[in-house]
Amino acid sequence: MRPTMLLPYRPVFAQPVLRRLLPGLAVSALGDGLALVAITWLALHLAPVDQRGTWTAFAVAAYTLPGAAGTVLFGRLLGGRGGAQLAGWDATVRAVALGAIPVAHLAGVLDVGLYVALLAVSSLLHPWGAAGQFTLVAELLPQRHHLAANALLGLFGQAATVVGPPLAGLLIVQVGPVWVLAVDAASFAVLAVSYRLAVPARERRAGRAAGDGPSRTSGFRIIGRDRSLLGLLSLTVGFFFLFGPFYVAMPVLVSEDPHASAATLGAYYTAFGVGSLLGGLVTGHLRGWPLRPTLVGVVVAFGAALLPLGLGAPFALALPAFALAGLAWAPYRPTSTALVQSRADAGDLPRVLAANGAVTVLAVPLGTMLGGPLTAALGARPTLLACATAILALGVVTAGFLARPGPARRSRRRAGPPTEDRRGHPHRDREEPSAGEADRVRPGVP
Repeated sequence: MRPTMLLPYRPVFAQPVLRRLLPGLAVSALGDGLALVAITWLALHLAPVDQRGTWTAFAVAAYTLPGAAGTVLFGRLLGGRGGAQLAGWDATVRAVALGAIPVAHLAGVLDVGLYVALLAVSSLLHPWGAAGQFTLVAELLPQRHHLAANALLGLFGQAATVVGPPLAGLLIVQVGPVWVLAVDAASFAVLAVSYRLAVPARERRAGRAAGDGPSRTSGFRIIGRDRSLLGLLSLTVGFFFLFGPFYVAMPVLVSEDPHASAATLGAYYTAFGVGSLLGGLVTGHLRGWPLRPTLVGVVVAFGAALLPLGLGAPFALALPAFALAGLAWAPYRPTSTALVQSRADAGDLPRVLAANGAVTVLAVPLGTMLGGPLTAALGARPTLLACATAILALGVVTAGFLARPGPARRSRRRAGPPTEDRRGHPHRDREEPSAGEADRVRPGVP
């Protein structure tokens, strides 16, 4: 790797608070890399043989889905909190809930129902935790470095996807999936302590007091009034929903192969992680690209890369295809988050990010839950093919809409009357900036 590849990330490493947090973020990402295999494999182990697909879908969904409810339920309590506080609380809840799984196993009371329930508790604050991470980025860095910082946070997860799944496969063989999840719980405990030690107390306490925050749904209303954010959310929902069944069909496909094992599933995730790691490194260099076309291109490339898996390609071809899918996947979240950071006001950013994350979190498990009956009805491989084709079609259709001049663009050319923003001030609609244009469009954002 040449030093020029890391050039966009140097300002992130130079920021003192972020530099102190990076080790904790790296450890937590490794824990999640282990959980990629352990969560599904433990569900397959605990579930009745004839219900494996259904319970695997429930387990994967439970690890993320309840966070959507947590966004609304805890909106008034958490809406005014600072980024570090939100992220630290999420890490604490994850550590406690996941740590209860090995405790229940030792007590002899762990069954598939309790397992899914504990996964659900662990995810309650996850959208707020993710919003807290990216809000902290916006609090600590100028706008021109947001895309690189977002990409760096993603790089930890992508690197962990390379190391975590094969390591999880080895550990599962030696000690079982329960103890792999215990390691995941310990990694979140490390992250929670990191936020306590790395972020000054005054910054952890930043924000309004509990009960003084905005309404529970204010983030959703802000998104609904911004066409660019609403369009982004619609694309993300469709993209992630259609990918959701892969989380069921892939492990079921591997488990049905008498020559495969948990290590085989780990190899697929590792290939994906290698591709996404390279894609994440490249993402920091894309600050001059227009954001929406970049996101659409990611969707098209991702769907095309998944087609060989559904077409029954041999392992030697399916594995590099999955790596290409990871390469295409990596820029999506940093770029979409940069769009949100460039359009939302600083005071609204935690709520907008949490609302956006809640709907995204909802989309993936709903698609995953669809994967259970879909895999049972069609089989694992036809399910993979159907999802890959649908993702590719989504990207192509969205690209067609972007290429067609819409009423908003024609109205700007006619210089029609201005509308009002959410504060009642007159303004004209604007296209979202590229990552490099954001500084010029929003000079007041820190």
